[in-house]
Amino acid sequence: MLPEAIEAMTEQLRRVGNPSSLHAAGRRTRRVVEESRESIAGALGARPSEVVFTSGGTEADNLAIKGLYWARRPRRRVLLSAIEHHAALDPAHWLAESQGAEVELLEVDEHGMVHPDTLRAAVERDPDDVAVISVMWANNEVGTVQPLHVLAAVAHDHGIPFHTDAVQAVGQLPVSFATSGADALTLTGHKVGGPMGAGALLLARGLTPVPVQHGGGQERDVRSGTLDAPAIAGLAAAVHTAVARQEEQSRRLTALRDELIERVRRAVPGVVLNGHPTERLPGNAHFSFPGCEGDALLMLLDAKGVECSTGSACSAGVAQPSHVLLAMGAEAAAARGSLRFSLGHTSTREDIDRLIEVLPAAVERARRAGLS
Repeated sequence: MLPEAIEAMTEQLRRVGNPSSLHAAGRRTRRVVEESRESIAGALGARPSEVVFTSGGTEADNLAIKGLYWARRPRRRVLLSAIEHHAALDPAHWLAESQGAEVELLEVDEHGMVHPDTLRAAVERDPDDVAVISVMWANNEVGTVQPLHVLAAVAHDHGIPFHTDAVQAVGQLPVSFATSGADALTLTGHKVGGPMGAGALLLARGLTPVPVQHGGGQERDVRSGTLDAPAIAGLAAAVHTAVARQEEQSRRLTALRDELIERVRRAVPGVVLNGHPTERLPGNAHFSFPGCEGDALLMLLDAKGVECSTGSACSAGVAQPSHVLLAMGAEAAAARGSLRFSLGHTSTREDIDRLIEVLPAAVERARRAGLS
């Protein structure tokens, strides 16, 4: 967490008050919540009334996809990119299994990019039956950044709500809700140096998804539940700080990332860089290591103090190839032998030095284990 987020959250943890209560403690807490809402809106080019607090990205994705689908019935079609996070894919598939939706996954190219013509062709097969479109701003595994403004314009040409999971984008890329073209946008705290368990769904005015959970009617009556004021304060501080430093951090992380990529390629001949060569997140480097099992290589690196990922943490430990890499055309073996290296505000050149120091031996050992 960013120091600013820790400070803001800790200050509120010392206080008592339900922001829905009318007594003085409740009013003080409500002020914290509303000032946090205004701060997030200002940082992300939204109106305060468009910020709906959630418990994180998964809840926000569920609210957007399920809620907009239900709100626009009897339309049945739900269009998503084939490389969405499971927080978006699984709600859509649940709608297909339980609610009669027709889910269509949009193809991506070998870099993981959705082409506007692909979306346009899918929509125009029956535009009047499309309930919602969801395409993530930037992919969590390979880091590819989508041509979001153009994709959103395709949706708007046909009057279809467009949702984007911007969990990876906020703080790493310039994000303005007002100019993005998105009607709904997901963000979460722990990706911007804020607390886990706090996030938001930005919802354009006039867009009212059917609630996923019902209760006290908080958050525009679309997301009931007592608001976690300390976490919200930490979220707002993190978003404000990350966005204010985004340009500077992007330059620093891009330089570190490019150095990491170059040095990994020199250290491990034959390694394959995944994702778009230029349109990618500043802090993302994703590789396939031929002849290796990703989980084995991850654990070997972890034992040497290098923490990385085989993809989405939500699927860690599951021995199956990444759906993202498969959608990009990778073979199953290559998809299983891949790792993501992420860089953030605490990352340094010394971290890269350590990776390069231990990587070749770890790859060699992983390859031997795969042959035995």
